[in-house]
Amino acid sequence: MRSAVLIGLLAAVLGGCASQSISLRRVPSEDPAAENAAAVASAAAFAAAAASAAESEAGKNAPQTAPPAPLMTSADAPSMFTYDPWERINRFTYRFNARFDEAVFLRASNAYRRVPSPIRSGVHNFFGNLSEVDSVVNYVLQWRLKLGLRSLGRFVINSAVGIGGLFDVAAKLKLPGAPTGASATLAMWGMHPGPYLVIPFLGPSTLRDGLGFLGDYGTLYGINIANLYRGNVSWGLGAVNAVDQRSNISFRYYSTGSPFEYENIRFLYVRKRLIEDDGLRGKIQKENEANAPAGK
Repeated sequence: MRSAVLIGLLAAVLGGCASQSISLRRVPSEDPAAENAAAVASAAAFAAAAASAAESEAGKNAPQTAPPAPLMTSADAPSMFTYDPWERINRFTYRFNARFDEAVFLRASNAYRRVPSPIRSGVHNFFGNLSEVDSVVNYVLQWRLKLGLRSLGRFVINSAVGIGGLFDVAAKLKLPGAPTGASATLAMWGMHPGPYLVIPFLGPSTLRDGLGFLGDYGTLYGINIANLYRGNVSWGLGAVNAVDQRSNISFRYYSTGSPFEYENIRFLYVRKRLIEDDGLRGKIQKENEANAPAGK
């Protein structure tokens, strides 16, 4: 009887064990660091082999590319030096212009901005149309006759149809403005911008730009369209033109709070002029190539 009971209990135990899932646990390694390092090395070797195979496959299918450009060195960077032999008087003039701008120019331009936009646009177009005469003269001196004819056409159209230049009708006829002046003419004939110069009331400039300003004024004064550049009328028009131009410039003296504003403005202005000179020479070269007879 006892043996039968023992046999029954043994059968029940074995049946219960068979109905349960058996999980085998792996005994932890006695040296896990070495095993992990071996796994990492194996994975790295596999990744390197895969990358090498991908590069060789891409090299077969991809076209040959040029070698990368060399890195820029300090010798390739533009010089920060700006020729300013009159720095002392230029700084004095700069401070004077800043005070005058705050006391007079900004107040006048802020009041001018309250004028209705159509009136301000008409005033701006009027003075822009008068400057076309100066552009015609300088384009002829630059021997860029096509642009000179375009400026002349703009002046005639805007003066006749645009009510004295109050409306830029020529632009709507696909004759956009491309103003130029005596400074650009001097640059085209090889004159360097020269030393930095701060002109009273006008602001940052160079010696060449100062001469160009005198040349532009002399041209308009000599031609004297509708007697606008002589007598008391010229003073009034000059003041309105100055206020109109100042209202379209967002620059404010000492607005950045930088103690080196004079140096920054000097550097940026002169570099801008040098870049414009390069662009002008490039445009003239393209115009000459386009106008050259075929086969030459």
